[in-house]
Amino acid sequence: VVMLDPPAFARSRRMLDRALAGYKEINLRAMKIVKDGGFVCTSSCSQHVTREEFDQMLDDAAFDSKKTVRIVERRWQRADHPVLAGVPETEYLKFRICQVFSSR
Repeated sequence: VVMLDPPAFARSRRMLDRALAGYKEINLRAMKIVKDGGFVCTSSCSQHVTREEFDQMLDDAAFDSKKTVRIVERRWQRADHPVLAGVPETEYLKFRICQVFSSR
């Protein structure tokens, strides 16, 4: 198991591209070092990174690392940090449990 819990990489919307590149780099490295069938648990607390962007980043990291990645579970912040309708930035925490396979 490799656990990734980085600080918020995107503190503003301007930093989004650089933040996604940073998330991709650390996830790609984790996917490369985890044993076949092992798990990468990864997260983002950047409010400017949407869940769709986070999942796309994981797909891109898997492709570049030549791994097959199965998202086993998706999680988010607890109920004491509610998501406001119409304010997607309030769904700031993304957490994925991914199983990583060597073959592609």
